[in-house]
Amino acid sequence: MLGGPLYQLFRRAHLSGNALQLLTRRVLVLVGIAWLPLLALSALDGHAWDGDVQVPFLLDIDAHVRLLVALPLILVAELVVYLRMRPVVHEFRERGLIPDDARGEFDAAIDSSLRLRNSITAEIALLALVYGLGVFVLWRKHGALGVSTWYGTHGDDGALIPTRAGWWLGCVSLPIVQFLLIRWYWRMFVWGRLLWKLSRIDLRLTSTHPDGVGGLGFLEQVSHAFAPLLVAQGALLAGLMADRIVFMHAVLTDFKVEVVAVAAVMVAVVVGPLLVFGPQLQRVKRAGLREYGALAQRYAREFDEKWLRGAPTESPLGSADIQSLADLGNAFTLIERMKSTPFSLRTVLRLVIITLVPVAPLTLTMIPLDELVRSLLKLVF
Repeated sequence: MLGGPLYQLFRRAHLSGNALQLLTRRVLVLVGIAWLPLLALSALDGHAWDGDVQVPFLLDIDAHVRLLVALPLILVAELVVYLRMRPVVHEFRERGLIPDDARGEFDAAIDSSLRLRNSITAEIALLALVYGLGVFVLWRKHGALGVSTWYGTHGDDGALIPTRAGWWLGCVSLPIVQFLLIRWYWRMFVWGRLLWKLSRIDLRLTSTHPDGVGGLGFLEQVSHAFAPLLVAQGALLAGLMADRIVFMHAVLTDFKVEVVAVAAVMVAVVVGPLLVFGPQLQRVKRAGLREYGALAQRYAREFDEKWLRGAPTESPLGSADIQSLADLGNAFTLIERMKSTPFSLRTVLRLVIITLVPVAPLTLTMIPLDELVRSLLKLVF
């Protein structure tokens, strides 16, 4: 989270410290650049509140959600993920998961990830992608409303004719949000690439580890750090849907494909990189079942001969043999329940819910609030 040209720009502009401090200042400045000029320019154009357009600026739900909700959340996510993920790489060393002969490979994987994170070429390419595809192609064709709005009207050929506020939206406001968001996906790629490289190392995993994933359970906790990013992505979808429901008479069910797709993509982005450890976890589980199975067989045979077939010379009450047999059985059960992924179904469901939280209020467009309250009261009472 601490590298790259944009991070260096924030530091030189006193919008960030060495560890992503000054978050409030960063949010206020970027929101001020992205949102305030739109308010001023739309007022000058006469489109701030009513005017002669169907969607004035102050009633544009998508614009306000995008710039006043999603943009701050994307910036918040950087700090949250930094604080939560910073210790993760060190966990591989502290838990003794890296064999001594693989330390060089481990350090090389981290160094190559840092070079990608700090790449000037990568961020320039992302910026070019935003302007070349994100704004002037995708947004104009699929994001802009098909009615007259504060940011533009459509000519006879269907092309969008921007207002002064529309030019600022297309050249400044939208690119800020899109660049920060796509920069996030780039960093998720770097993170996934690092995990893939670490999964190529023969890690010192333990089949009987209490976390049920050989000692990699700490990776599941990382997924929760991405909650602000998931909410931001859900808010972007909710804002786009809200405008079409309010101004173009769409209904919520028209967007079921988009809702499912966004939830699936966000879950895949967060927990998908963890799947690279699956083959190694399965291998450790098979080895554990084989080794502990053989140990259990020897112990059970000797226990049987001592306590059932022979003549016991001591009382079974308080015998360590019985307790050891129970402990061995618990260890074998633990191995049998070992998962092949360092995350659970509960985590996946939690991520889906977090992503779709901003979409939930749109259900009121289909079910009146008073009717919804009555239904909930009936369920409770």
